[in-house]
Amino acid sequence: MSRDLAGVRTLDEASRAVESYSPAEEAFNRKRRTWGLFLGPLIFGLMWLAPLPVPGPAHRLAAILAMVVVLWISEALPMAVTAMLGPILAVVFRVAPARGALAPFADPIIFLFIGSFILAEAMFVHGLDRRIAFTALASRWVGTSGTRILVVYGLVGTCISMWMSNTATTAMMFPIGLSIVAQLRRGSAGQEEALRKFATVMMLITSFGASVGGMATPVGTPPNLIGIGLIERITGTHIGFFRWMAIGVPLVLILFTILATFFVLTSTRGVHVGEAGARIVREELDRLGPMNKAQRNVCVAFGATVLLWTFPGVLAIAGLSNTSLAKAYLTSVPEGVAAMLGAMLLFVLPVHWAARKFTITWEEAARIDWGIVLLYGGGLAMGDLAFSTGLATAMGHGLTSWLPGAGPMLLTTVFTGAAILLSETTSNTASANMVVPVAIAVATASKVDPMLPALGATLGASMGFMMPISTAPNAIVYSSGHVPISAMIRYGIVLDLAGFVVIVALLGLLGPLLF
Repeated sequence: MSRDLAGVRTLDEASRAVESYSPAEEAFNRKRRTWGLFLGPLIFGLMWLAPLPVPGPAHRLAAILAMVVVLWISEALPMAVTAMLGPILAVVFRVAPARGALAPFADPIIFLFIGSFILAEAMFVHGLDRRIAFTALASRWVGTSGTRILVVYGLVGTCISMWMSNTATTAMMFPIGLSIVAQLRRGSAGQEEALRKFATVMMLITSFGASVGGMATPVGTPPNLIGIGLIERITGTHIGFFRWMAIGVPLVLILFTILATFFVLTSTRGVHVGEAGARIVREELDRLGPMNKAQRNVCVAFGATVLLWTFPGVLAIAGLSNTSLAKAYLTSVPEGVAAMLGAMLLFVLPVHWAARKFTITWEEAARIDWGIVLLYGGGLAMGDLAFSTGLATAMGHGLTSWLPGAGPMLLTTVFTGAAILLSETTSNTASANMVVPVAIAVATASKVDPMLPALGATLGASMGFMMPISTAPNAIVYSSGHVPISAMIRYGIVLDLAGFVVIVALLGLLGPLLF
């Protein structure tokens, strides 16, 4: 394989160990960041001097927000730094007091992020994710069929990504896929063209499957929680874990079916992995040995957390959603509290009681991606400020003139497409931060319920399959050398279009029933 992950012990290390760009892409990124460093302050100055028809605080926030958007798109500064810069400047320029501007960094959903990240870190540290992957691939049903290996391999990554970050899932699955491809090439001479296509789709389903799987649950990918948080803070509507999954899981099932079918029809027919390749998977599973106590503890903590997350949905199915029990539960155990309770279990479930060794240490838990947490908090803060100063309302009325008489489905279509296009050029998280507040503002100005347009923008931000720079998972698999840029664009645009159609259609069909 092209990267050695031996000794890697954290999700962040795994991501950085495999993520790379070609020299041409590095040059492009360097130019993009350089332009952003100069363009951001320039846009700030122009917006500051422009005669905007909004109150003073909203005018100053418009200048700050314009600069933040440029810095996010260009990635001239680390994304988390830009996210903090916006609220800090809002305090400096008296857009809002510090207590109000910085309060979103302690929003309850921040703790949902932190708890779910700690649970994912424990899965990675103790190898539970690899055990799941190798157990599925070593089954007798998979055998040596290239088609079954591709589908099961992609499905495992998709399912794991429902609970772990897309980047971490791709980093974990990447060396497994490379090993299978390497064995296939060694044992199947004379099928160069077929093997080349198989290697390409094996890598692409690693990243595409992870990105698709993240949409299934609120904790699967940061854009989901950003959208949920912005919707709740701005509109006052809470989207529970179960309600999100009611639309997220069908979406993922449909998109993965389209993805796997497309890859199978174009690239895996007649491809068989030699017995040596299948044997390697079984040997890797044997090397892991029986499930140890730490892995069982992670399963207990994770299972308890999922039960806490979905219990309100169980009550709803039983027709008890309006009972005092359900209301008390939602008040006492919101999703963020449930996530933290599950994470705290990891600190008290012992691995070796005599040595007072527990499932996870604070040093391991502290390795979670704090940058994403800050990026979320900053995006939430800018969304709050845009509405509290009246800037979002002014933007909404201005943009509404371009879409006269627009209904919920037209706005959903527009903002889903906008989020998908933006996610091709900047991070999914930044895309959600930028598009979701605008979707809510335009819908509100159009006197339309903003729920469906905001959800379309949230889900659309998780797309972005066409370029290595679109998502970190794309960059990881591109580094393998098995994915020509033309192939990523060709397959990616198909999935982007399919995702656009499926998201809009599902929101149109299920949205009114669920939200």
